[in-house]
Amino acid sequence: MKTLSQDLIELQQKVRHFIEHEIKPFENDLRQDSHGPSNELRVELIEKARQYNLLTPHASLEMGGQGWTHLQKAVAFEEAGYSPLGPIAMNIHAPDEGNIHLMDIVANESQKKRWLQPMVEGKIRSCFAMTEPAPGAGSDPSMLLTTAVQDGNDYIINGRKWLITGADGAEVAIIMAKMEDGSASMFLTDTSADGFILEKNMNAMDSCFAGGHGILRFENLRIPKENVLGETGKGFKYAQVRLAPARLTHCMRWLGQARRAHDIATEYARERQSFGQRLGDHQGVGFMLADNEQDLLTTRLSIHYCAQVLDMNDKANYESSLVKVISSENIWKIIDRSLQILGGQAITDENLVCKIFKDARGFRIYDGANEVHRMSIAKKLMNRKI
Repeated sequence: MKTLSQDLIELQQKVRHFIEHEIKPFENDLRQDSHGPSNELRVELIEKARQYNLLTPHASLEMGGQGWTHLQKAVAFEEAGYSPLGPIAMNIHAPDEGNIHLMDIVANESQKKRWLQPMVEGKIRSCFAMTEPAPGAGSDPSMLLTTAVQDGNDYIINGRKWLITGADGAEVAIIMAKMEDGSASMFLTDTSADGFILEKNMNAMDSCFAGGHGILRFENLRIPKENVLGETGKGFKYAQVRLAPARLTHCMRWLGQARRAHDIATEYARERQSFGQRLGDHQGVGFMLADNEQDLLTTRLSIHYCAQVLDMNDKANYESSLVKVISSENIWKIIDRSLQILGGQAITDENLVCKIFKDARGFRIYDGANEVHRMSIAKKLMNRKI
């Protein structure tokens, strides 16, 4: 991208080289199933990122990361996303990326030493348990049903969560629960604790997240008060600390996946002959590729804009909603067009675009359904003073 500084160009090229030469060769590794890459594969990929000094670079300098700005992340995370395994390798995948960011800001020193440091080092994974089956919390977090009742120096957690990304294999969980006064708090717990139950992994469309998506049940899960994340009653506030930046990093990573699909389709359109000429020379196909280029550019510019707003220490809740909708819908159109260009091969596992297509569809739903973001944008727009 011609507007990048020399430092950002060098970062972009470093990550691009890493993904091309170290990670893409693993894309057909058999240590992957419908619930994502195995832990054995994850550990091997993480070691490669460590050797390139690209492991957990978004974490603070104090925790052993590189303290990247949001704009640095925008450039590098797009490159990481060019391979479905790139974010796993660099330890910048969801939900760990967002959890690391949140704990870096909110956790106390004891919690950082016990859980955050091993997360930054890639030794353990985490999950974020907020979403619940109906009638519990989904797009509306105020509908939270999981409860936390104080019992002496402990809190007793009861409830059920689902669609919890990475739950299977996570060693630590951040649980959002409703307090007796109706407020919400976040709690840290080892997943090995009595009363923390993984009911099952859900069979989902995507297969790009380590540990898949699980259903959790808490049965009198006892959590000591020293494992409250931050202060009690501030769970919704802390959720915003996590969600706006994490929402944007999803956009960054998925932009890389969309670019990969577009590149595969473009190469095919250059080589494939149809009705006496290259496939891409037919206007119907050429125009789709041209539309992809436009959507890639507008998405990238939107992401970089929001990243710079965050770098100015703005909460960017409004901007991140705008960019989440723009990105997820543009990215879906790019991938869908790419699949159409590739034809029958792309509806099979013979072509990576099939996986990208299945993986990407959920992005218009998670981290706030696009309709909810549009509601939020409209509400803020109506209340804005001109």
